[in-house]
Amino acid sequence: MNRATNRSLSPASSNMSIDQLLPALLECFGIILCGYIAGRTGVITSSQGKGLGNFVSKFALPALLFKNMVLLDFGNVIWSFLWSILIAKASVFFIVCILTLIVASPATRFSKAGIFSIFATQSNDFALGYPIVEALYRSSHPEYLQYIYLVAPVSLMLLNPLGFALCEIQKWKNQGSQQRSKLVVLGLVFLRVLRNPIVFMVLIGIGANFVLRQKIPPFMAEFVDGLSNSFGGAALFYLGLTMVGQLGLMTKTTVVTLILLTTAKLLLMPLICKDLVNLLDTTNTSASNHSSLSNYAFLYGVFPTAPSVGIYAVYYNAELGVVTSGLVVSTLLSAPIMYVSAWLLTIPTMDPQRLMMALQSVSFDVSIISLLLLVWTIAVMFLSKKYKRLPHMFAVNLFIAQLLTCVGMIVWNFVVSSNRFLAQVLAFTLLCSSLLSTYTWPGLIALSLVLLKRCQRPNSVVFVMAGWGVPTVATALLLIFGDRVPDTIDLSHFYSQSQMICSTVIIAVSALLAGGAFVCLSRESWTQKGGSAGSSARGLVIEVDCESHYLIEPAPEPGSKECLICDCSPAQPEPDVLTSAPVVTDHCDNRCESDQCLLVQVEELTEAEDRQVARHVLLSLLLTVSLIANLSSCLWLLLNQNPGRLYTELQFFCAVANFGQGLLSFALFGLDKHFIILPFKRRLSRLWSRRSDEQLHSDLPEEIRMTCTQFTKYHKDQCCRDIVRKRRCGRTTAVDCFLGCELVRWLQQVGLAQDPGEALLYGTRLQQGGVLQHIQQECAFQDSQLHYRFTA
Repeated sequence: MNRATNRSLSPASSNMSIDQLLPALLECFGIILCGYIAGRTGVITSSQGKGLGNFVSKFALPALLFKNMVLLDFGNVIWSFLWSILIAKASVFFIVCILTLIVASPATRFSKAGIFSIFATQSNDFALGYPIVEALYRSSHPEYLQYIYLVAPVSLMLLNPLGFALCEIQKWKNQGSQQRSKLVVLGLVFLRVLRNPIVFMVLIGIGANFVLRQKIPPFMAEFVDGLSNSFGGAALFYLGLTMVGQLGLMTKTTVVTLILLTTAKLLLMPLICKDLVNLLDTTNTSASNHSSLSNYAFLYGVFPTAPSVGIYAVYYNAELGVVTSGLVVSTLLSAPIMYVSAWLLTIPTMDPQRLMMALQSVSFDVSIISLLLLVWTIAVMFLSKKYKRLPHMFAVNLFIAQLLTCVGMIVWNFVVSSNRFLAQVLAFTLLCSSLLSTYTWPGLIALSLVLLKRCQRPNSVVFVMAGWGVPTVATALLLIFGDRVPDTIDLSHFYSQSQMICSTVIIAVSALLAGGAFVCLSRESWTQKGGSAGSSARGLVIEVDCESHYLIEPAPEPGSKECLICDCSPAQPEPDVLTSAPVVTDHCDNRCESDQCLLVQVEELTEAEDRQVARHVLLSLLLTVSLIANLSSCLWLLLNQNPGRLYTELQFFCAVANFGQGLLSFALFGLDKHFIILPFKRRLSRLWSRRSDEQLHSDLPEEIRMTCTQFTKYHKDQCCRDIVRKRRCGRTTAVDCFLGCELVRWLQQVGLAQDPGEALLYGTRLQQGGVLQHIQQECAFQDSQLHYRFTA
């Protein structure tokens, strides 16, 4: 038996050094912040940053790996831990890979699968992980440091080549089957892996470990130490440089993918790592060693994604916006998760009663805030009459279930400590049935979106009966056949294991239903089958055009001041974006005020039929993530008699996710466009209009002025010829305008934008600079069927 399993630790030595964790986090993220500031202010340019990145990846890191491979004591390694981490990484890799291959379009299927799988499994072990592990375990478990040097290179040699192979296959398919054979593709992948300095130096270091007998010769020790010691600060500084401007690449289409990848990296990975260590680590005779090792596996799984994944995305030109934004998000989210996890693990004893009281207090406070927001959200849904349409009808049922859950928690907080049995049963009935209903509705809403996409109207009666009937029946069965645990205030354990099993079944079915629905939604564009609103609205213009084509008035002469947008007020001086001086143009500077404007009716009809699919998908997706957390909590408690301290962290997360759903519902549906946003924007516009046009344009940022100057001087004329059309806005008037989605496609076609996200940002800058405007001046630039026009 190896030395690590025989080591007996005193209680004091088995605790982690939490006092050193906060300084280590501040050191790491402080250096990252310095790099970000240097990149944002232009002190270090992007080309200079690439040079620093090449030094870190091709010199400093290989030297660090070589040094530690030579000094590594293989006899002091718990191999079950190593296998557990590798199996966990492989499991997450193949889960992400298979789901991406099922969901993604054939044009980019393999490259997305390769990049996303690498993103979910390659951790920032050396730059960010090693300082934190050293701060936590340097005094208690110094042997844990060497596992980083073992796990990271092996995963690079086993998993990353599979991802590279998928990316090469995509390149091979895009270039045509005659360009490269499959054998050549495999050879390229193998050579790419061998040429990687990290893999190359690990192999040399392992060989030198046995030849040099775990000792670096004196003549090269100083050289290796100099290079390896330069890695930490340089790598963190480079990570900060790579974060500059990455969040700006996020679009609506990348948010869903980013949420799923972040969930896989920061939630699924640590849970699988901990569970596999608990399952496979049978050599530890000490319970404290076994528990410490599984906790370390959980912390290791929380390490954020390595910045090198961004380099892979650039090399293969695959989902750069998702990967770069994900690097920033995963890095920022990992810090609080690691700190809270380590803080909980260092608490010597935890009083269960005090813990439950704290959990109860957090749930109560969150429920009050969520209750107020849900009242507002439900009122908005009823005032806007969206509750009569699908899928908003099902969303309203979800909001009501969330509202009743908050009410139930507030009532439960007052009756749980009393001796009134009937009051406790009634409060539990309300709380349990409504909470289980919030578990059920995300899957039903996702299923309704699939049916609506296929032009099949969901049976509202069946959906409502399933959304409320199944939780009610489950709660009734618990009350009749469940064994109540006496003297407990824990809601999740009020009826012992029977309640946990019931919750597990409902959560698992709803999560599977939602997951299957998301796969179906991603396989077919909504606009292909759900464009009835836009077609009917455009038919309105065509109908009027056919009836009154002879009423079209000729275009005004160049010197006239006639407004072409309905019958607005005469033209007014308009600031020129290039000179910032007021000039008189032929165009109307006011928004369309006419109630008879056909273009306005088109947009209103489209808005009336808008199902807000993206918002419902995002709502169901985020709630499904909370379902996964609740499912992990239930299984954790069912499979472990003593779940441990990390279970406490999961409990608090689930409490906030369950009783704080109102915050999410309010953010997505609580701010109705016509009732709240547009009136507010009108008032703000009146206040803003008091400022002079010269002052407005002098305050424009330089990048907006440059974008507007470039477009107006070199591209505007061609854009007008390509997408601007004279569309009827009244029975006797017409206007030169275009759709927002048309400009987005045009910007990508001419190379001014690489993807829809960049095109949307480009159009927004043009609107901010006064080059284009919405026909009513009430909407920001969007990739949609809204009408816009050039102002000069």
